[in-house]
Amino acid sequence: MIYEFIYPLHTIFSSFNVFRYITFRTIFASITALLICLLMGRWLIRKLQQLQIDQQIREDGPKTHMGKKGTPTMGGVLMIFAVVIATILWANLSVVYIWMVLLVTVGFGLIGFLDDYKKLAAKSSRGVSGKKRLAAEIIIAFFIGLILYFKPGFSTQVTIPFFKTVLPNLGWGYILLCVFVIVGFVFSSSSGRPMPST
Repeated sequence: MIYEFIYPLHTIFSSFNVFRYITFRTIFASITALLICLLMGRWLIRKLQQLQIDQQIREDGPKTHMGKKGTPTMGGVLMIFAVVIATILWANLSVVYIWMVLLVTVGFGLIGFLDDYKKLAAKSSRGVSGKKRLAAEIIIAFFIGLILYFKPGFSTQVTIPFFKTVLPNLGWGYILLCVFVIVGFVFSSSSGRPMPST
């Protein structure tokens, strides 16, 4: 949004030309997200504590997790809010890939929100089952793959590291690759957490 308003002025003020650089806007988007978290973080924590929205811990889980009991949950809402707002403010919104990344971020965040909400509503450590979470993640990733596959001019050729001349065209298999990469990344980034209930 800021990019859309300010960058066109570079013809009048040459210093505004800096807004065309992704690195410049990435730095300011990061600072914006950080400031949103810092400014709203304490207020959100107090609000969650007032509403008694706290972590539900499994009694049969690791003893180290018992220290989390009473800790406010749903803090991820603030992080996703900060990332989305910062992206909308500083990104070039005419680029379709920006909206695709936001779709994945918000979609996966919504899955996490529903998981936490179910735990709170039932006053239990069991949220959305692992199978349902995985199915929802696959659907979102598959949808992203479809958008890419049918995007005019998009190539489904991939490069293989260390083999410059090997450029296989995956065709519809590119959609499966998207699902594998997106869901696999989320799974690997949460591998330090206990496995979700099934």
